[in-house]
Amino acid sequence: MFRKKRGLKSMFCAFAICLIAVSLLGGCMNRDAKHAAAGEDRTFISILVPLHFPQPPSKDVVAEIERLTGVQLDLRWVPEGVYTDKMMTGLTTNSLAKVSFVKFSDYNLVKNAIRSDVFWEIGPFLEEFPNLGKLERKILDQTAVDGKIYGLYTERPSSRQGVILRKDWLDHLGLKAPQTLEDLYEVMKQFTYNDPDGNGKQDTLGVVDRNDLVYGIFKTLSSYFGTPNNWKIEDGHVIPEFMTDEYMDTMNFMKKLYDEKLINQDFPLTSKEIQRDKFIRGEAGVFIGSMTDVQRLSIEARAINPDAEFTLVNRIKGPHGYKVWSIPNYNGLYLFSKKAIPTEEELREVLGFFDRTMDKDVANIMMYGFEGRHYYTENGKVVLPEETSQLRVYEVNPLYSLLIADISNKNIMEVAKKEQLTYIADQLSKDNESFLALDPTVQLNSPTFDEKNAELSAIIADATYNYILGHIDAEGFKQEIERWQLSGGETIIREFEASLAEQKSDIRLFKTRL
Repeated sequence: MFRKKRGLKSMFCAFAICLIAVSLLGGCMNRDAKHAAAGEDRTFISILVPLHFPQPPSKDVVAEIERLTGVQLDLRWVPEGVYTDKMMTGLTTNSLAKVSFVKFSDYNLVKNAIRSDVFWEIGPFLEEFPNLGKLERKILDQTAVDGKIYGLYTERPSSRQGVILRKDWLDHLGLKAPQTLEDLYEVMKQFTYNDPDGNGKQDTLGVVDRNDLVYGIFKTLSSYFGTPNNWKIEDGHVIPEFMTDEYMDTMNFMKKLYDEKLINQDFPLTSKEIQRDKFIRGEAGVFIGSMTDVQRLSIEARAINPDAEFTLVNRIKGPHGYKVWSIPNYNGLYLFSKKAIPTEEELREVLGFFDRTMDKDVANIMMYGFEGRHYYTENGKVVLPEETSQLRVYEVNPLYSLLIADISNKNIMEVAKKEQLTYIADQLSKDNESFLALDPTVQLNSPTFDEKNAELSAIIADATYNYILGHIDAEGFKQEIERWQLSGGETIIREFEASLAEQKSDIRLFKTRL
């Protein structure tokens, strides 16, 4: 789709000579300095950013953003599936870009680095900028470390979790979209054993999963069963989700799917990309995760099979009614490296870029692309035609990762008409707000959690997989919980409980003063 620049041998030779000359004059220069040596008078900003789409955005779109903002961007796109490893490598080797995105699920991994002065505290600078100064205080407080603000947040709904299904398979089998856990199980069983694609072969699966207990299918199913969102607070005690009956119920449900071969048998080893590919190619009929993925999944599936149709369900009733897990209203944060940004003056320039991206002209290009090519307007509102949907996926949508506070940004034009599946996904995400399962420890502090959670979570993750696969029984799972407790888990619980008691004390003191 995109043209690649081709240079002549002479150009490469000249470039090589220049490099040798620069090396002789000044020694090896780092990546940022090379741009300055080339005569660039624009601010150069390197950004490590996750790529959730097949390829980076169109160079034309990025070039226009650079022109409007007056900066030179080095966007270091990393596929989402390996992003955490790439980001952590940069952190441990002290080789971060000027700006690095940290996913919400990885935030605890970097909090000790934040406390060690690796990143700038940006809170004191935000009021200097017209857009950044209007960021929502509630969300900034959710991101705070020891009461200080270090990152610019990318906004998202509380929960976009739901079930994406092959509607044509449901219709072929005379099934209705599932409304309960029992219905969902029955659909998965029929999709596996009743030839839903009508090819006369038993070559389909009910559901496809990947090696992720959070963003795969497990945590969403778990919330349907009524499992607490990470932690439960009861009578002043903090209880981890995996010590609840509901978590065990979820494991038993997953074990049933595995034993009856309604799920891909290699799911603990399956990547996100392979999971998506299996669903797109019609090897499975249920995909549980972010409902906003449905439009892209539909585009890619229909390119293979024009008869593929999809539908969405967000309300699956479990033993405790409707529940769905949620996160705070930020999907992740952009943090600013003190090593790569050595001065407050340069920090202000970088923050100024992000502030500028929230202005109407830049924000709408990042959100919708070019008018006339990717969208058109009608009565001052954006229309996103079905026929440009695939073009936006490849040329514009990857830039969503760079949008700061896009949901609350009033400079972004309202959409009058979206693709049907995107519209449904947005509406169901809004409906999720009425039955959210919140994490009650978001505002609590535990230094041990920040330091050891990744290590301790691996114990429970391995135990969960081993239980589902039949390698250990309930007693074996209980023993792994005890190992978690002895390895630091019990300390985390005590620290959370102490933080909870301190919060309650502060609230009582505040009320007394009133």
